Amino acid sequence: MKILVPIKRVPDPATTIRVLPDGSGIAVDNVKWVINPFDEIAIEEALRIKEKQGAGEVVLAAIGQSAWQEQLRTGLAMGADRAILVITDAPLDSLALARVLKKLVADEQPELVLMGKQAIDDDSNQVGQMLAEMLGWPQATFASKVEIADGKCTIVREVDGGLETIAFALPGVITSDLRLNEPRYASLPGIMKARKKELKEIPAAGLGVDLTPRLKLKELKAPPKRQAGRKLGSVQELVQVLHTEAKVI
Repeated sequence: MKILVPIKRVPDPATTIRVLPDGSGIAVDNVKWVINPFDEIAIEEALRIKEKQGAGEVVLAAIGQSAWQEQLRTGLAMGADRAILVITDAPLDSLALARVLKKLVADEQPELVLMGKQAIDDDSNQVGQMLAEMLGWPQATFASKVEIADGKCTIVREVDGGLETIAFALPGVITSDLRLNEPRYASLPGIMKARKKELKEIPAAGLGVDLTPRLKLKELKAPPKRQAGRKLGSVQELVQVLHTEAKVI
């Protein structure tokens, strides 16, 4: 089985994000970049599927600048077999990303596309669903358990009311939720092997895909700073403040 795992480069969750003065984006100076945590979970699940089946190939794909090689190498060090980097300097919206991935799927012919449910920087949660629609493949989003046997995939997914179990025949698209697994760390031998694994670069302009953005970012704003807390002298005073100031009771 061949599994394609798209990944995205995002700021480390522990990094302090600063918005540019003109609101056009974030300041990238001194920002540590990592694999999107949900995509890292997808890599881990793809590796587990391959290990359980005893054979197969896990192919990583990223769409961005040359600097994204670092995150792809991290995924290769975890155990992925090879990687593809579609080079573009322009930021792409969800629709353009889905179109690029559709072209990669046509070229690679994977049985499964396994990706994070959303990226932690924009939280769009759109690319997996768009890709499945473009391919005409069944999909399962927010997966917390995945089992594959005899060409059929059974997924437990998290919904508002609890858990839902669905099944479909491959090929298909799955997006991973937080509780699907705990990603492994890249071992030293894995890091050494990753240096020799194939990392292919493809110019986005040469794919013949419409990359025209349909979404326009107008402005970014930092959230307001939290006000300092204050101590109250009694329960009666707390109730009064909650009633007159906070207006929650």
